[in-house]
Amino acid sequence: MSAPFKVGITRDFLLENGTSGYGDIGLSLLENAENVSFDYLEEDARELTAEQVRDYHGLLVLSPRLTAASLVGNDQLRVVARFGVGFDSVDVAACSQNGTLLTITPNAVRRPVAISALTFLLSLSHRLLIKDQLTRTGNWNQRLHHMGQGLAGRTLGVIGVGNIGQEVFRVCQNLDLRFVGYDPHTPAAAVAPLGVQMLSLEDVLRQADYLVICCALVPETRHLLHAERLALMKPNSFLINVSRGPVVDQAALYDALVNQRIQGAGLDVFEQEPIDPDDPLLKLENVILAPHSLCWTDQFFKGIGYEACQSIIDVAQGKRPSGMVNPEALEHPRLQAQLQR
Repeated sequence: MSAPFKVGITRDFLLENGTSGYGDIGLSLLENAENVSFDYLEEDARELTAEQVRDYHGLLVLSPRLTAASLVGNDQLRVVARFGVGFDSVDVAACSQNGTLLTITPNAVRRPVAISALTFLLSLSHRLLIKDQLTRTGNWNQRLHHMGQGLAGRTLGVIGVGNIGQEVFRVCQNLDLRFVGYDPHTPAAAVAPLGVQMLSLEDVLRQADYLVICCALVPETRHLLHAERLALMKPNSFLINVSRGPVVDQAALYDALVNQRIQGAGLDVFEQEPIDPDDPLLKLENVILAPHSLCWTDQFFKGIGYEACQSIIDVAQGKRPSGMVNPEALEHPRLQAQLQR
């Protein structure tokens, strides 16, 4: 029998007492896979070092960065499975040059993240947090000053009409909303069955009463929503970000909110995470905030873990995994040898 396919798991999955903080993440799949072994990396680091990675054929990675320096001398690393769908923390080009596949978990996150966007939409439109505070602080009679906004006939716009963006439209099908979207990579015909009209970015901003950001963070989308574009939004509109914080210019968003050029926002992500405790966004009552975790549930993490672990097992068994970010790595001789084996 050949040597085991060794898998390293980043240590940030563990609580201080050494138990999993994320519940069942599919490690039983690794335990039961033939000729696969796994353990946790010895140190919890913000960026993985070449020394940490050196002994592994596969990695299950939560939050640490994986850079070109992490891969120096690590010719046997065949797959990095990101626990989630964001991969801005991974040097994709370096992985491809090293013959290392990068996988993400699009199937597991699709519905939970879309539901979190819907949670923001409903909470903002009904002034949920404001009314909660009125009740707790004895200001019951102030409720007429915080009238909600009905959904019927209003427009839901989505930036990034891919895996999650399309699911946002699916979960909102029965709310009598009009659907518009922007995504240069999604043809109009692909989303026509959902009733989505694809428009330019500027037209989506002008028309949306509820704007949901679902696009990936890449160089082209950093500060995609800057001050000039935010100025196109309606005064009664709400912005909801469930993608990555730097897609929005946070200072410009604060300015639009505090000056009531838009009505409110729901933010699960921020330019700096954790957000600075002194950030002025925290003082605004027309903003609902979550610590990059609104979609976190037991089912969410289980789905991600099983999908990520299965992608590692597939590579270990010489199969092409799902959720590949860099399929060009398949052309690398070292990875071809693994798959042929």
